[in-house]
Amino acid sequence: MVDTDSYQIVAYCCEHCAYGAADLAGGLRLQYPPEVKIVLIPCTGKIDTLMVLHAFEAGIDGVMVAGCLPGDCHYLEGNENANRRIERIKNLLEQIGLEPERVNMYNLSSAMAGEFTVIVEETTNKIISIGKNPLLEERLR
Repeated sequence: MVDTDSYQIVAYCCEHCAYGAADLAGGLRLQYPPEVKIVLIPCTGKIDTLMVLHAFEAGIDGVMVAGCLPGDCHYLEGNENANRRIERIKNLLEQIGLEPERVNMYNLSSAMAGEFTVIVEETTNKIISIGKNPLLEERLR
């Protein structure tokens, strides 16, 4: 049996849409895995490559970036810029020996609480199947 309590996943959620979906999920008392910790950001366009890489360096096992639906970004193209950045981060992860599947971008509206919980569940299951972040194990040695 896998000890899921030891897994850590960060969900960077934009304040206008994805965070609203997460908040609505809480208000509706929808359950999602406790491994996911939500971080409120103004826009997914604020996601920086170093921010994500530092999360992995600190031992985070997976990163979710959740923003507005395509074409509905409150900052016009922030979510599109974030999506391109996430693809570059995936390439960097592969180059340093981490699975690119450890980071993913999702698009939600603030009314998509059910979808938010499904995405969190799928992400958690994916990260558990990949395994713990080997960077943390190397640091602890």
